[in-house]
Amino acid sequence: MGATPAVTTERASPRDAGEIAELYLASRAEALPYLRRVHSDDEVRGWITHVRLVSGETWVARKARRILGFLCLDGENLDQLYLLPGQFRRGIGSLLLAKAKERSPERLTLFTFQRNTAARAFYERHGFRLVDLNDGERNEEGEPDALYEWRRSFSGEPL
Repeated sequence: MGATPAVTTERASPRDAGEIAELYLASRAEALPYLRRVHSDDEVRGWITHVRLVSGETWVARKARRILGFLCLDGENLDQLYLLPGQFRRGIGSLLLAKAKERSPERLTLFTFQRNTAARAFYERHGFRLVDLNDGERNEEGEPDALYEWRRSFSGEPL
């Protein structure tokens, strides 16, 4: 029997846009079924291709050529972190988050929806602290959100 392929992280390329968009759509549908849809699937695909992949950094977690998760980083702002449905609690999110901390080793901020208790617990386990709660006026879904911050100094993690 051969070895199981490892999960690796690498910068996303334009050829990944379609797979990332489908992962994003599937993940949000499964994890956030209550979320108001404000963009069509085609608009999401265009946003991934023409905005997300050309601004900041997009990293993917890949196993055997299949993308299992991705993150988008704009400086210290962790803008997106999504996993393929069925890939939760396998270390993939932690691997991606470690990449974000490597790329921004002093500080990260992120928003997540207040009702997304699984994401909130994940970030809190990884040293993020709640900074602010909002009624939804700062996101286009109008969904109450939470601002989190991680600082290396919070946890004493080595670089």
